[in-house]
Amino acid sequence: MCKYKDTNLGIKKLDFNVKRGAMAAYLTDGREVIVPVSMFPDIKRLSRKQREEWMIMDDQYFSFEAMSRIYSVKDLLKV
Repeated sequence: MCKYKDTNLGIKKLDFNVKRGAMAAYLTDGREVIVPVSMFPDIKRLSRKQREEWMIMDDQYFSFEAMSRIYSVKDLLKV
């Protein structure tokens, strides 16, 4: 979990089917964050199939099978 404004936040799942060009992250506190994929050029370059091969680590980080870069929940919130 990641401490953010006195709240412990984690990522439960990612979804790339919510809206064209967007990524949704479902957080452990019940919130849903939708961001444009263009915020993450490395993710934007992934194929649709590669985007579905995501993994969450320690509830606060996420990455993809086809990439070595690791993002955090803070990257989604642009903290």
